[in-house]
Amino acid sequence: MDPATLIGLVVGFAGVLVLMFFEGTHLSAILLPGPLAIVFVGTIGAAIAGGTMGDVVHAVKSMPKAFTAKAPKRGTTIETIIQLSDRARREGLLALEDAAQEVEDEFLRDGLMAAIDGTDPEDLRVLLEDRIDTKRSQDRVAAGFFTSMGGYAPTIGIIGTVISLVHVLENLSDVASLGPMIAAAFVATLWGILSANLIWLPIGTRLKRISDLECAQMEISLEGLLALQAGANPRTLGERLRSLVPAAELGESAKPERAA
Repeated sequence: MDPATLIGLVVGFAGVLVLMFFEGTHLSAILLPGPLAIVFVGTIGAAIAGGTMGDVVHAVKSMPKAFTAKAPKRGTTIETIIQLSDRARREGLLALEDAAQEVEDEFLRDGLMAAIDGTDPEDLRVLLEDRIDTKRSQDRVAAGFFTSMGGYAPTIGIIGTVISLVHVLENLSDVASLGPMIAAAFVATLWGILSANLIWLPIGTRLKRISDLECAQMEISLEGLLALQAGANPRTLGERLRSLVPAAELGESAKPERAA
């Protein structure tokens, strides 16, 4: 689990609480049922209206991924491909059938099995590229759902504030209550802006980032499989694949060996 999202949200909300403490504002002043209801329910409703029910289901299922997903280890994938390539050069492609069953990466395993089955290299490329494009498209839908919520929330908050201000104007004769009523009216705007920037937009951005990393790993697997199928030199293949990944991500164990 990569805790970046959880840590970021905790830090963000902690900043809000610290400000409230120094301003002398009690937490109950912003935890008002009405503003919370219109902001969160209204935002979710607007996001649902902007897509399909399939989009909603996919987005809800993807939400935990924003908190629990681990960044894929591309260096590990590269080392696996190099080992498979070395064995294929020595024993032939068919010798990898048993090894393929032990590969944990589903995309790499399926692609390797297709190569072992004798799939034409061009057909294999098209097949794997289509899978990458499909995944990227699905992930974009989930990320876009939460990003759109981040766009709707501030406006929904303003709507809530306007509704509350209408109520304030209806009670101008009650001078003693004007201050608290006006303060409560702006709570909806606060939650609209706060939820957009500390909940929905970070989740959408996180899902997109994880998707980019996963698709990048799949593209490395794709290039590695095609080179493996073509009988590429394992050392040359390793250097080529490593050049596609930032050195800091590879780690010492994944760096190519240098001749003495």
